[in-house]
This record gives sequence, C-alpha cells and structure tokens, in this order.
Amino acid sequence: MVKNRKFWKLSAVPLSIAAAASLWGCGSDSGNNTQAAVPLTVPKAASCAASDRPETGLQGQVPAALRASGFDGFNCNLQLSGQYQGEGGNWSAATFKDGAGHICAYHSTGYIKDFTGQPVARVNPGVPVIDITDPTRPTRTTSLTTPAMLDPWESLRVNPRRQVLAADFGANSSFGGPEVDFYDLSGDCRSPQLLSSVAVGTGSDGGITLAKSPLGHEGNFAPDGLTYYVGDITNNTYNAVDVTNMTKPKVIAQFDMSKAPLGGIAHGLSVSDDGNRAYFVSIGGLSTTASDLNDPNAKLTDGFYVIDTSEVQARKPNAQFKLISSTGIRDGSIAQHTIPITIGGKPYLVFVDEGGSGGIATADNSGAQAACNAGLSPFPMARIFDIGDETQPKLVSKLMLETHDPANCSKVLPDVAGLSTFTYGSHYCSVDNRQNATALACNYFNSGVRVFDIRYPLRPKEIAYYNPAGSRTAQAGSNHVTFGQWKSGGPDWCAARLDFDFERHLLTTMCQDNDLLVMKFENNAWPMPESTATAEQTN
Repeated sequence: MVKNRKFWKLSAVPLSIAAAASLWGCGSDSGNNTQAAVPLTVPKAASCAASDRPETGLQGQVPAALRASGFDGFNCNLQLSGQYQGEGGNWSAATFKDGAGHICAYHSTGYIKDFTGQPVARVNPGVPVIDITDPTRPTRTTSLTTPAMLDPWESLRVNPRRQVLAADFGANSSFGGPEVDFYDLSGDCRSPQLLSSVAVGTGSDGGITLAKSPLGHEGNFAPDGLTYYVGDITNNTYNAVDVTNMTKPKVIAQFDMSKAPLGGIAHGLSVSDDGNRAYFVSIGGLSTTASDLNDPNAKLTDGFYVIDTSEVQARKPNAQFKLISSTGIRDGSIAQHTIPITIGGKPYLVFVDEGGSGGIATADNSGAQAACNAGLSPFPMARIFDIGDETQPKLVSKLMLETHDPANCSKVLPDVAGLSTFTYGSHYCSVDNRQNATALACNYFNSGVRVFDIRYPLRPKEIAYYNPAGSRTAQAGSNHVTFGQWKSGGPDWCAARLDFDFERHLLTTMCQDNDLLVMKFENNAWPMPESTATAEQTN
C-alpha cells in the first residue's frame, strides 16, 4: 500500500502501452502490450450455505443505503469461526504452525505516531501474537515492539523453512527506517524470540555500502529463507538482504528502479521456488492525464518485471540483477505485488494492483469517472499471467467483480462518493498452494475477502466471500482510521494477505477495523478435489 506524500500531489490517472525495447544487464525488455480479450467479470458464487447472508446488490457492492444505515456484513460459503478484536491493523498478516502443534497469527498495526508526527494513543502497539490453535477463541499472548514490528507496513512475513517471522520498518516516508527484525518461531510460536533487529545497508555489517540505506515498506523472503528482499518505495530500490545468519543480516545486492524501462516505483515482490527469479512490480499511473486513458500509444509505467536473481541466490561476489522482461498494464495503476504459481503443471504469475484505471481514488470520483468514460475499470483487481515464456508474459484472466465493470459505474460510484484512497478494489492476494494452486483468496478493501476457483485460469470463478460488518468504534491502530477514511458502520478496509488451512478448512486474515478474522469454508467450497496441503507460506 502506498503512503508517501509525493503521491498525493500527482495526477491519479494512469497509463497505456508498453515500454520501448531496451537492454539491461543480460536481459531484454519485451515491452509487452498485454491487453488480451478476456472476460470482464468472474461469475458469482453459484450457491451459498443456507445460513449465509448473501450480497443484496452487485457482486462486491456495499450500497450507499447500507453504508448510511450501518453495514451488517455479507458472507457466502465462509462463516466466521473466531475473531481477535484488538486495536485495529493496517497492511500485512501471516500465520505459522510450530512443531508442538500451536498455530499462531501475526499482523501489522498502525504506527505510534500519525502522519503529522503526533503520538497515537495505543495500549499494545506493535505486532500482536495471537494463538489461533482453537480457531473459535483467538487469544493474544504478547506483542512485538522492536523497531520494524512497531509498523511492518506490508513487509511482515513468515518463512516456514527457517521458522522465522520477519519485517522491515516501513511506517511511511517520514518514520520508516533501515531496520530489519527477525524472530525465531521454532520453540513456541506464541512466544517469538528475537534473533536480530539491525539497520542494514551501512556496509559495517560486511555487506555492500549503499548511498542510502533501504527504508522499509514492502518485503518478502526467497522460499529457502536465506534471502529477505526489501521493497524500498522511498529510495526506489529493491534490496537483497543475506540472512543466512539471521543474527547478522546484510545487504548484498540492490536493484535500482530508476534504470528500469517502465520508469515506475518499487513496491511489492515475490521470488520463485528455486530463488533464481524475482517478480518485482513497478508502481505507475502517477503522472499521466485523463487523455492517456483513451490513447493506446501512451507509455505504460504500471506493471511488473521478471528478474534473474541467480547471482544473488548463488552468492556470487558483486551479485547483479538481470532484467528478463517487463510487462505494462493499461487498465490499472499502483502495482502492489506478485505471486508465482503453478496450475496443472504450468507456470503462471498473479499480479495485483491497488489503484484502478483512473488511479488512486479521490473524493470527487474524478479519476474513476474518467476511467469509466474510457470504458475501463475504475477499481483495481488481480490478474493471472501465463509465464511459460518468461520473456513474454501473457494475460489470461482478470479477477474482476461486477463493481469493476465500467457498465456499472453509475450504480457503484455513488457508494464511494466523498471517500478517497481505497474503496472497491484489490490489495493483497494469496493462493492455497503455490506448487498446486487451486484457489486464490484476495482482500478487496470495501468488498471484503473474495475467494476464486483458479483451476482453469482462463475462466476463474468466485466460490466464497466474507465482507465483515462495519465497525462502530474507531480503532487507534487502524490506518483506515488514521487516513481519515473510516466511517462508523461503513465497510472495513480488508487489505492484508491471507492464509489457507487445509486440514481445518479455514482462511485467516486481518481487516483493519475488525482485526484478526478466522473463517471456515462451508458448502464444500474448499478444499477442492485437486487441492493439496502445503506448509510453504511464501505468497
């Protein structure tokens, strides 16, 4: 999620067409125009359990009348099993099962200062450690308050192979820092043990010396847990941190986005199973005009890169990143993150935006309306790309709800009039198993948790959703509140990553006002016959 003051001063209407071909490292820029003919929206869930509360309007919609009277929530094939209501949250969440069978959840919360530097009244700041072994009774055992854990922003991650919890300090451009924190979960996930909290990029740790130490915002592990990548939105770099020794992390390579062909800004990322590929996103859609929405030749800046990281993975001295391809997106902006997956033995990439075709939402709906006028979606979404040929990723489907359809603009824009930043649209997604992906779960802000059957990636379909009731109490740790977008009884901001529990048929996530939610699948919606368990929580 973007929070940097310079973004709010730029036009919120995005881009079009691919970057010109260029060489960088040993890779070439494919400059793809990926706007293939794909279905506009995914089919709704075919049926819901008898006790569910299905949506009353369009798919994904919370109508203005319900917002005004107090939204009581919708659900279909997902029933709330348990909830931990603390002080709110913001952008990231993770779960872990230790060797003794304890299952724990962790999520980020808002920083101890607001964006003007004023203290925020908090009782238990930092990352709450929540025991969800009994999913009906989530219980906080402690909170983690080292620098990065005071606000991990979008960087909070578990690596199951190393049995650690990690984060970088990403509060925002004013308060974020170069610290990365690592906790050992192997003994008891309910009581994480600090391994290190270190400022990286100074050169004093044995790593490379950077002109500017990386500032936290985003982060993710290579699956083997030996490299933690920091997405630095402020300095516009991706940084590889060697964590072979978790007590002595050090930066060993840096990817400078200013030299990348799309010309966007660093944000989220993911890494292939073997560690030899990274999928970095490029934030775009910040400085174009409404006319670009109707110009098929306008430069694309929003999208993603396929990057050769083999030198980093092999720990080659002076390791370099090498560009393999770049892919631009026309009908979206503010690229958020990626997930490499395999479906039916074939490689795909999930790519998620957090801004619509008209950019980040504004209170007057001007960008959204411009997108609608151009026949493009006003809200962000997830997409699936075929990366069988990684030099030319190909779009195969879009995870669009009925709220995304430009034909429905007149019905949905009044719902979000007066609101800004995030309304109907995507932020974080997760799959049930990266090596055998059958279901994709996404948090779509005001539309809540959405779960899709992706066994046939060209024609995904919705199988479940859970949109929690609006909160009547402002939570001090919720960025929905800090950003001034919370309305009493209005829909939540569901934005964090999600975790599937194959054995218990559960889905766990955090929404900013409702905090931790543990939901149980109903109606045999998931697992599906082809679904298999995994311990690799590396989405």
